[in-house]
Amino acid sequence: MIDYESFKDIAPYDQKDCEEAIKRIQQHPEYMNMFAKALIKGDGLLVQAARKAFSAYVMTRLNKIHSYTDFQKNITCGIFFPTVLKNTSKEFTVSGLENLKKDGAYLFISNHRDIILDCGLMDYALFKNDYPLCEMCTGDNLLANQFIVDLFKLDGGIIVKRSLPMKEKYLETVRLSQYMVETIESGTSIWVAQKSGRSKDGIDTTHPAIVKMLHLSQRKNGSYADTIKRCHIIPVAISYEYDPNDISKAREAIHTEREGTYEKRKFEDLASMLRGLRKNKGRIHLSFGKELTGEYNEAVEVAHEIDRQIYEIYKLWPVNYFCFDYAEKKSDFADKYKDFDSEAFLKKYAHLDEEKRMFVINSYANPVRTHLGLIKSE
Repeated sequence: MIDYESFKDIAPYDQKDCEEAIKRIQQHPEYMNMFAKALIKGDGLLVQAARKAFSAYVMTRLNKIHSYTDFQKNITCGIFFPTVLKNTSKEFTVSGLENLKKDGAYLFISNHRDIILDCGLMDYALFKNDYPLCEMCTGDNLLANQFIVDLFKLDGGIIVKRSLPMKEKYLETVRLSQYMVETIESGTSIWVAQKSGRSKDGIDTTHPAIVKMLHLSQRKNGSYADTIKRCHIIPVAISYEYDPNDISKAREAIHTEREGTYEKRKFEDLASMLRGLRKNKGRIHLSFGKELTGEYNEAVEVAHEIDRQIYEIYKLWPVNYFCFDYAEKKSDFADKYKDFDSEAFLKKYAHLDEEKRMFVINSYANPVRTHLGLIKSE
C-alpha cells in the first residue's frame, strides 16, 4: 500500500490539504475572476456578466469539494472543460475506449501539444464515459504561484521537480518512479507526456528517459519487462485541428536551432496556457491505443512502440493533408481537403518571414509524414 505521507510534497492534495486549498481560493476571489476572464473571451457587458456568473458559480461549488476527485468531477470536468470546448472548439471526439477496462489502472503516455489541454481533455473524456479519472504529471517550472499550485494539486496533479542539482534530481526521479508505480498498482491511473516539452514541429516522439525512469525504483522487484507490464502502459494521441500556439512554437524552435538555447520570458508559459485555453482549436480528437503487453527489455523498445501506436491512431485533419501537399509541392491528398479554405489558412501566416511560415506549415504536415512512415521515431 502506498505511503502518501512520504510523497506529500509531490502528490495531489489529500482531504485535509484539499480543504485548506479551497479556503485559500475562497479568500481570494480575484484569482477566480482572472481565471474566468481567461476562459471567457470578448468584451462588453454581456461578456462581463458571463464571467461574473461563472466565477460566482465556481466559488459556490467549491463548498462541496472535499477531495481532488471531487474537484476533478465537479469543477474541472463539470465546469472548466465544458466552457473551454464550448468557446474554442467545434467538436471533441474520442476513440479507443474499448481498449480500457473500467476497473483497470494505467499509465497513459500521451503526445504533448498543449500544456494544460492534453491531460485535461483526456480526463474529461474518461469522465464523460464513466471511467475512473487519473492523476497527471507536470513540471514544477509551470507552477508560478500558490493559486496555480492549488488548482493543479486539487486536480490530481503530481509535481515533477526539474530545477534541482544533478544528484538531487536523480534521487527525486527514483522517488517519482516509486510513487508512479505504486499508485498504479494501488488502482489509480496516471497521465504523463511522452517528453518534457511540447512538440514544436508536429513530430511526436517518446523520450526513452520517460519510460526508463519507471524501473529506477523497481530494480529489486523484478526485471524491466516486469515493471512495464505492472504499469499497464496505454499510448494516447490527442489531435487538434488548429494549434493556438503554432506561431510562438515556430519562433521558439527557430531561435533554439540558431542559438542552441532559448530562454523563456517571464510568464511565457502562462501566456501559452492562456492562448491554448482561449483560442480556436477547431475540432479535437483523442485516441486511446492498446496496452503494451510484450516483453520489453529496453526503454527504447517501449518508446518505439508508443510512437508507432501514436502515429497510427493520430487523427489527421484536412489542414494536415493540405500542408503536406503544399510543402511537398504535390497534390497526392487533394481529395482530403477539397472543402478546406486554403486561402484563408495561408493568409493567417502571410505576415511571417518565410522560415517561420514554412515551419508552421511543416508542423501541420509532419503528422502526415509520420503516419506515412516518412519520419521515423528516434
